Order: sequence, then C-alpha cells, then structure tokens
Amino acid sequence: MRIYETRDYRDMSRKAANVISAQMILKPDCVLGLATGSTPIGVYEQLVDWYQKGDLDFSQVKTVNLDEYRGLAPDHEQSYHYFMDRHLFSRVNINRSHIHIPDGMNEDWQEECGRYEQMIEELGGIDLQILGLGHNGHIGFNEPDFQFAPLTRRVDLTESTIEANRRFFSEGESVPRQAYTMGIKAIMSARKILLLVSGADKADILKKVMEGPITPQVPASILQLHPDVTVIADREALGKL
Repeated sequence: MRIYETRDYRDMSRKAANVISAQMILKPDCVLGLATGSTPIGVYEQLVDWYQKGDLDFSQVKTVNLDEYRGLAPDHEQSYHYFMDRHLFSRVNINRSHIHIPDGMNEDWQEECGRYEQMIEELGGIDLQILGLGHNGHIGFNEPDFQFAPLTRRVDLTESTIEANRRFFSEGESVPRQAYTMGIKAIMSARKILLLVSGADKADILKKVMEGPITPQVPASILQLHPDVTVIADREALGKL
C-alpha cells in the first residue's frame, strides 16, 4: 500500500481528485468504480470544478457504483442514484448510458445480482475503484462476517445501520432494510484501488485495516492482498499508525 498523509479533509479530497483525473487523462474511456457517503463528496466537488474549467472530459468515462438500497426508486432523495446525480453526474458531460448502479427496484434479487456481475465483466473490469471506510471496516455494504462474500448480492442491513439511516427519511416512511452491494471479488479485481479516510474517529479501524490480520471481521483488511492500493488519509485518521 502507498500512503499519502494530508492536512485535512479538503486536502485529502484534492489529492484523491488528482489521482482520479490522472486516470481519466491517461485512459479517457476508463471504468471508474464510485462510492457514496460523506467521504467522497469533496472529491466529486473538485472533479466538477476541474470539468467546469475545461480540464476534464467525462464523455468516454464509464462508471460502476458499489451499492444501492433495495426498494428505493432512482429519484428517491436517499437513493444512491440520486446522490450520484446530485454530486457528480448532472454536473459533468458523462454519457448516461455509461452510468451503472444496481437497480434497487428489481424485485428479483438473483436476476439483478447476476446482471450486475455480468455488466462489470462485459466492461472489462474496473480500472480504478474508489472506496470509503466504515467504522467497522466495511467497504460498500460488505459488513463484518465469518467469510468474505465474493459476488454482488442482496444484504440485510444491520439494525444499527437502519437506525442510523432513519434520520434521513420522513416520519412514517419505511427505511430500507436491504441493499445490493458489489462483492469483494469485483472490488479486489479492480486494477487500482483508492481508499479515502478522514477523521480521528476512523483512526482505530484504519490501523486494523492496514496493520491487523486479514479477516472478514474487518472486511477492508483484505486490501492488504491487493497489488495496487493507494491510501489517502488526513493526519487525524492516520494518528494511530
């Protein structure tokens, strides 16, 4: 793993955007694996800024997202479709047919998981996968378990995740209890991985990911086995290494 220490979240976002933009310039039709959540928002803001200045071109880029809530329509404000559109897709010149996110409205979960796996394979795999890091070491919705789950699948969200998400939904509105997530195999098959971590609250888990044993109880620990991982983290997140 290559580790880059940054001053703060803003500095982390800018350096991560540099890595992504370099990938886009070197391979204009690259396949980017994208993540949601608070961590990559600053990265997307920086990419949009460079696009608006004429420094980046998304017209040939293809994207594959890690996950999506099951049962949420793409236009639902809490769906990851909506998140990506708000923070990136609607603000750059990406071809809509090049955007790939699990279909949360497909009731046939086996069909949807198989379709997503096949789609990634037909794209030729992921050139650069962006990952955030959960407090328990999860990547995507690959939560701590007794084994690494290789394939795209339907997952039951933990009660703690459901309760944490409840604040984002209107009173009386159902909070998703399941999601689709890309499996460990597809993530680890990416040619390059970019792990972004910010904040002192991530210091303990980042230490486990990078220095602890490789175990499905800390899903991101498997990144130790990948040949090309870049970690960009601020000083607070790296404080216990």
